[in-house]
Amino acid sequence: MADTDTIAAIASAPGAAGIGVVRVSGPRVPAIAQALLGRPPRPRHAHLAAFHADDGALIDRGLLLHFPAPHSYTGEHVLELQGHGSAVLLDLLLRRVCALGARLARPGEFTERAFLNGKMDLAQAEAVADLVAARSEAGARAALRSLDGVFSRRVHALLDALVALRVHVEAAIDFPDEEIDFLADPAIAARLDALRAQLAGLLAEARRGVRLTDGLKVAIVGRPNAGKSSLLNALAQSERAIVTPVAGTTRDVLRETVSLDGVVLELADTAGLRHTEDEIEREGVRRARGELTRADLALLVTEAADAQADLALLDGLPASVARLVLVNKIDLDGAAPRQEQHAGVPWLWASARTGAGLDALRERLRHLAGAGSGEGAFSARRRHVLALERVQAHLAHAAAALASTRAGELAAEDLRQAQHALGEITGSYTSDDLLGAIFGSFCIGK
Repeated sequence: MADTDTIAAIASAPGAAGIGVVRVSGPRVPAIAQALLGRPPRPRHAHLAAFHADDGALIDRGLLLHFPAPHSYTGEHVLELQGHGSAVLLDLLLRRVCALGARLARPGEFTERAFLNGKMDLAQAEAVADLVAARSEAGARAALRSLDGVFSRRVHALLDALVALRVHVEAAIDFPDEEIDFLADPAIAARLDALRAQLAGLLAEARRGVRLTDGLKVAIVGRPNAGKSSLLNALAQSERAIVTPVAGTTRDVLRETVSLDGVVLELADTAGLRHTEDEIEREGVRRARGELTRADLALLVTEAADAQADLALLDGLPASVARLVLVNKIDLDGAAPRQEQHAGVPWLWASARTGAGLDALRERLRHLAGAGSGEGAFSARRRHVLALERVQAHLAHAAAALASTRAGELAAEDLRQAQHALGEITGSYTSDDLLGAIFGSFCIGK
């Protein structure tokens, strides 16, 4: 359960022309509501009220709504005071509420109490912050689905299957003297394989959910004068990057956020990758390589004559970084835009200068960013992906242990660790430090 004191905060203050809201939660809410209204409020009913200071002076007129525990957002008594959206009036009203026994809420404390009181799990709580911070229509829809529990239900389904498998494996360990080797039962391996396949699907969707939440991070890389800056300008539809015929013009990482049909792209134009004795350009190359390792997508910009050789620039990238090759400057040799697939990597032919073929690139970027990912798409965070990747590694170790040595104890320990990592997503296993970091990033009043 949450703390037993009563908290208050300005939950919404759109400005003098709109409606402002002060939210209060905790055991003293009924007394505070009665003091402000002059009588006990009717549950879940909007009361027209005059809000007075402790000396009787009128603060504002507005609506008072009381939601008794446990049928409220936090699971506690909750009071919402709706008044005019003046920051001065809302501050006076907040001061009055605190004088009646409340204290100022910490960032995210309302949602933290909802989590601690069992009104939502941790993944749903984080979706509240993602919804408030959504930068695109697709991101907002995905956050709403996570808030509705789409992601959590998928995690709980994995947990149920994992727990059932643990029971089977640990039961076999508990009866080592039986003549039948239960760990050699093909059903165990089949169930583990099915669990890993189910996890792989969820991990892929969670990665897409991160892109819907944070935007697709695209590192535009290539050799000098390949047309990287021209491509950034074309996608941003503005002259953001300096474009000259001089090799090495771009020395630092230039970032631009682009909204593309409901999804967000975080574009990073980087210095041309080459060996150089210029100290400043060499630092730019170092930063470009660092940007590659942090990106969701490495977009290699090249020319037809250099394309095969330039593929080496993508060597050593983490497996989580997708790859896309753009063969630029097709206007110089009269080639037509086209698309191909080589070794699982998409290749597109286009011209950043004329725009030929860029519509296909935009469509590819939209797809990678999660647009059109279906009605089941949900928001996710990078910590969720990291947790699922740990689960994936533990299940792989468990499968290897069962297949090679029948080491049931090792397999059982990996399954236990996998269950723990899954529990971190929804909050079944969560440290206080993690909770503090998560809810500390929320807005005041949420």
